[in-house]
Amino acid sequence: MKAILPGATLGVMGGGQLGRMFVHAAQRLGYFTAVLDPDTDSPAGCVSHHHIQAHYDDAEGLAKLATVSAAITTEFENVPAAALQQLAATRPVAPSADNVSIAQNRIDEKSHFSACAAASGVPCAPYAVLETQAQLAAVSADLLPGILKTARMGYDGKGQARVKNAAELASAWNSLGNVPCVLEKMLPLKAELSVIVARGWNGEIVSFAPQRNVHVDGILAVTHAYEGCLPTALSARARAATEAIAAQIGYVGVLCVEFFMLASATGNAADDTLVVN
Repeated sequence: MKAILPGATLGVMGGGQLGRMFVHAAQRLGYFTAVLDPDTDSPAGCVSHHHIQAHYDDAEGLAKLATVSAAITTEFENVPAAALQQLAATRPVAPSADNVSIAQNRIDEKSHFSACAAASGVPCAPYAVLETQAQLAAVSADLLPGILKTARMGYDGKGQARVKNAAELASAWNSLGNVPCVLEKMLPLKAELSVIVARGWNGEIVSFAPQRNVHVDGILAVTHAYEGCLPTALSARARAATEAIAAQIGYVGVLCVEFFMLASATGNAADDTLVVN
């Protein structure tokens, strides 16, 4: 792919706080920016060179974004993958519609994490897919207690329910509208961590040091982001696993992968293990 140099316009789908950070970062590097967002006063649109006020699936708005932009990205995963596919017909789009589609659905996400386990060396946390009454009846007791999560749109504790037994699971699924869900086994967490990587079209990849995250009531409260906040060997494993996952799915752009650190049965920190969340 030909390099896109400063002076070009970079487009972004989404005008929230993450889009605003993207816009400011691009402007510091000498790029112009274009934001597509339905909100008249979107945080990113207010500081961008171009603000296209339109819904994410609006054909005219998407055409305008493609016209003014040399390349396009998205600020978050919940934009229509079909819109990104449409933009990709005429402009470089990263991450791809296929990759964004994976991130939009926990079922697809966990399926891909499981498929990447051989390359990454880190398994996916135990889970079950729940889409039908038959799957509900077949849930293994080994997965309880667990956390039931909607396959789509859940975040910051929304679309989730803790369940201790089969009766609570059935009730929680009903409360969530019987929509497709995943049931994740509750694990003895020692810590939660995440790794951010950036991967280019040519496969070149760089990563940041793993970050240790603290959640309160399902919402991220504190992130410790400094060298040494996690054991060195475990950090290296998480970093290598994230890079392997990005390469396996052909990801281009910036990607964050979350992990659980599990205390070893021996009590020896050197034997602590990782699972992908």
